[in-house]
Amino acid sequence: MDVNNIMEKMVWDNLDSVLARNPDFCACERCKADMVAYALNHIRPKYVATPKGEVYAKADYLDNTMRVSLIASLAEAVRVVNAHPRH
Repeated sequence: MDVNNIMEKMVWDNLDSVLARNPDFCACERCKADMVAYALNHIRPKYVATPKGEVYAKADYLDNTMRVSLIASLAEAVRVVNAHPRH
């Protein structure tokens, strides 16, 4: 049985929209991976083991607090990685 942190998929899914607001920032694959890693290290993980658990966890995303936290972590990640890119 697989256990997945669904926050990882949600961070990846939202990264391009955050980067679109900052067109001058680097969007190479290395920087994007660093941004996702940074953001994931600053938000609470949500692990699921079943598709039903994934549906429940994603429903939590409808809560504004969780969505704002995710977007804020991503925005900070974009800023930090672009200040010190490793590419």
